[in-house]
Amino acid sequence: MPVLEISDLKKSYRNPDGALQTIIDIPRFSADEKQQIALRGESGSGKTTFLNLIAGILKPDTGKIIVADTEVSQLGEAGRDRFRAKNIGYIFQTFNLLQGYTCLENVLLGMSFGPGANKDRALELLKRVGLEQKANHLPRQLSIGQQQRVAVARALANEPKLVLADEPTGNLDPKTAREALNLIRETCWERGAAFLLVSHDHHVLTQFQTRLNLAEINRAAAVAEKLS
Repeated sequence: MPVLEISDLKKSYRNPDGALQTIIDIPRFSADEKQQIALRGESGSGKTTFLNLIAGILKPDTGKIIVADTEVSQLGEAGRDRFRAKNIGYIFQTFNLLQGYTCLENVLLGMSFGPGANKDRALELLKRVGLEQKANHLPRQLSIGQQQRVAVARALANEPKLVLADEPTGNLDPKTAREALNLIRETCWERGAAFLLVSHDHHVLTQFQTRLNLAEINRAAAVAEKLS
């Protein structure tokens, strides 16, 4: 069953000179339940814009984005925020943890925007990512790898149907990156979530059976690749 369905998706921005530049032009894309896809693209190719459109952080100019049978692209901003909190887990390269809150509070806060905070489940998730003993630590008291694990726990807190990851290992050393990626993939599989990762790291990409170049699905990226 498809968790994500995209058709005729377009997003453009104005350059400083006023010219309209198309960043995303994707005729069709989909991801099924439990499917794990790695998407490659160089800096500036539209990877983050693509994920932000799927997550409802950005609204497309045209096209459809359907996640778990809901047309996210037709929702208003508040509706997209509510839907994302309940159905989409987003793992950012910079983690986006709230520095004044403990690990447990960061996970609980993520839950509060969805079905509601559940301390037992939050602790279970922190245990799953190996941070049960760090629940009351602040992010600055953790290593970079441990902070990434908190971000993973928060992204999975509401049992999302779709998990997005934007260069999630970019700030990690190779060993920690491998461990973090394995953890994300295993947890998505266990929870039945579709997983879409974007990266330009060859070592990350080769771990996925399904690998795509953004230029293969995005006509705007394909044109930029030819021009370069």
